[in-house]
Amino acid sequence: MHTNGNDKHNVSTTLNYWKDPGDGSKPTPIFIGKGRVTNERPHLAHDFVVTDISGEEDNYTLDGHGFQYVQHESAEKLFTNEQDIKSVYYPECEQLLKDITGASLVHIFNHKVRRGPTQWHHLGLQNLKNRGPVTRTHVDQSYEGAERRLRWEFSSSPEKQEALLKKRYQIINIWRPIEAILKDPIAVADASSVPDVDLVGAEMVEDDFHGESWVVRHNPSHRWYFKYRMAPRDVLLIKCFDSDPSVARRALHSAFEDPSHRDEASRQSIEVRCLVCYDT
Repeated sequence: MHTNGNDKHNVSTTLNYWKDPGDGSKPTPIFIGKGRVTNERPHLAHDFVVTDISGEEDNYTLDGHGFQYVQHESAEKLFTNEQDIKSVYYPECEQLLKDITGASLVHIFNHKVRRGPTQWHHLGLQNLKNRGPVTRTHVDQSYEGAERRLRWEFSSSPEKQEALLKKRYQIINIWRPIEAILKDPIAVADASSVPDVDLVGAEMVEDDFHGESWVVRHNPSHRWYFKYRMAPRDVLLIKCFDSDPSVARRALHSAFEDPSHRDEASRQSIEVRCLVCYDT
């Protein structure tokens, strides 16, 4: 269901939060590799209204809220050829982030194309070939996980690791529709509505990399937002980490079901994950 006040498409839906066993045990690890994802972490659905920010995009910023919507036309349209993504789209993403943030270095460490069904996790072996939306509230890196990622990406140069860690750095995802989004849109939460106490570090192993993400304890005070009918030139920047404690440091995000578009074709999107480093 949605409301039409001021032509906004606010959506009453559920968002899936980590089911805390209450005994202090750590969340079940996720394993990604050999063509599949194994995610047996228990979650529970909770009711929320996700607010449509269409027409008010400029009110939301990376440092103020942890996310930002921008307009950007890409020369890449299909996102079916891995080499084209890396040779055409990666440089565009690097320049876009430099232009918006003023960063001196943008290092892209991976990307994920999603074209699969909502319940893609349950497809068994080779489910990565049918990667679909992630319908669980999360942040890709914890504070510890962000440092692990930076150290992993620059493991060949310990001097560069230490130099980058001494200055401000961020991890920002560039999320773009490949086709206009109706089914399973992406929601982001205002960082100021999510205290650190709601976040729990969770191991995530991808091939040889041992990372750590945040899973989330339910809190009805979390404020969730999305942009209705995102088109390919609508780009969402999601901050997963910021070493600067004086600004919004991370934005929860999750795909969610819009009941009015449940029967549409599977969502098509790409996210590019970037380490963003500064001179100061």
